[in-house]
This record gives sequence, structure tokens and C-alpha cells, in this order.
Amino acid sequence: MFEQCSSFELDVGGHTIVGVTGGTGPALLLLHGYPQTHVMWHKVAPLLMPHFTLVAADLTGYGASGKPITDASHTPYSKRAMAADMHSVMQQLGHSHYFVAGHDRGGRVAHRLAVDHASSVSKLAVLDIAPTREMYANVTDQFARAYWHWYFLIQPAPFPENLIQSDTDAYLEFKCGLWSGDMSIFTPSALAAYKEAFNNPDTVHASCEDYRAAATIDIAHDNEDDASGRELVCPLLVLWGKDGVIERCFEPLELWRQRATQVHGHAIPGGHFLAEQYPDLVAEEFIRFFA
Repeated sequence: MFEQCSSFELDVGGHTIVGVTGGTGPALLLLHGYPQTHVMWHKVAPLLMPHFTLVAADLTGYGASGKPITDASHTPYSKRAMAADMHSVMQQLGHSHYFVAGHDRGGRVAHRLAVDHASSVSKLAVLDIAPTREMYANVTDQFARAYWHWYFLIQPAPFPENLIQSDTDAYLEFKCGLWSGDMSIFTPSALAAYKEAFNNPDTVHASCEDYRAAATIDIAHDNEDDASGRELVCPLLVLWGKDGVIERCFEPLELWRQRATQVHGHAIPGGHFLAEQYPDLVAEEFIRFFA
């Protein structure tokens, strides 16, 4: 699916990050969401490669990337640690300054990356998310029913891990189908790649740790930013699906303006998996914004 790209596997200090890179122009890092891999960008990448040097990586703990041993605070899966891994990747690939775009969990890593490494990240785009802390703080019945996994995955190990692994394929299809409303948006090869990656028990555990970190240490880091007056200062593009939960339950631009100084964006057609449902629209928005 990335025939024009070359693969990489880079050591980021105790574990590796795996991904692909290709194209021409300024560097653009693409980060995927749950429960996927960098493959989620396979429809968008060919449209972006004439404009950007793309780097699409599996997040720490996901896909073929390393799964570091966790601790009681979930530190290796904090967005700060996951973002530092991606910054290391970009530095090793020779990109001292770069753009970042992230979907779902990748958007949360990208947010922390742009805050912690502000001198390197020139612009940031996020797909179908509001800030994690603010989403937790504005929970409604409708949101809790749609994002039940936020509360399921943070339960102590190995409870959610064991339940997911009882039928990993069924869980992944239910999760993707619930968010998309139409499994046909996923190409068979992409869906097979997601299933293959998620059938690794270490991936399931790492993804749970990602969510556990989001509900604890990540919020602590956000609160530290507030205490020090640190905000997201680079231009931020926020896109979300007109048919999705973010549209129904939140005011995403208002929430992002509590965390960032330059916020632009709007809803576009589609649900949660925008890059696979409407890749042309996503590519157009990215080209316009990052240009």
C-alpha cells in the first residue's frame, strides 16, 4: 500500500519505532489512531507525496513498533513519552523542523509533541478529537455511551486485556464498525493489517496502557502546562466528522482554544475515520493548511 515509500525501523532508546517515508517537499509526520497502524494513511499518502516528504509511523506500542515495559504510572505510554519517540524518529530521519497530523490517539500524541517540541513543530492538524482533559471534563450520557472504551480500557490490567483477547478480531470489527457505521470504508488489506497487529497480546496491553495514561499522567502533564502558562503556539487545524461523536457532543474549536493560541477548523463530511472515508477531502485540507 506504500509502494513508493521506503520502510524504516529506528531505535528511540530501548525500543524501536517502525514506519514508512517517501515523497518530496517539507516533512509531514502522520500519526494513526486506535486500534489501527500507520496503514490508515494509505489512501491519503499518494495524494500528499507530491507536496510533502511523508513519515507515517506506528505509535509506541502499536503495530510493529516496540512495546516498552510499563510502570505503575504508565509512563512509557504517556503522550509525552510517545511524542518524544516520534520526535526522535524525525530527528534521526534528518527533519529538524516538520509538520504533524494525527488522527484519534495519534492526534493526542501530536498535540503533546507540538507543545513539548515547539521549536521543531511548525504546524499541527488533528482529526476528530477535542483535547483529552477537556473531553473527560465535559462528559455527557451520549458521550459515555459512544466512548465507553475510554472507561473500559483504563480498568486495571489484565481485565480489559483478557476480555479483548477472547476474540480480538470481533472486538476490532465492532469498534471500527461502531465508529464508522460502514465497514466498507476499510479496504480489505488495511483491515487485515489492523487485525494482524492487534492479534498480538502485547499490542492489546500497550493500547490499554495508552488509555490508562490518558486518564492519569497525561492530565497531570496538561495541568502542569496550565500552571506554567505553557500553551500550544503553532497554528492548529481541527477537522472533525459531521456525522461523528465530536460534532454531537462537543464544541471542538472552543475547547481547543482553551489550550492553543491559533486555532482554525471545521466539520467535514464523514464519521470518525475521515482519512479512509474521505481521503480526498482530508488531503485537500492538509495541502491547503500546511502549504
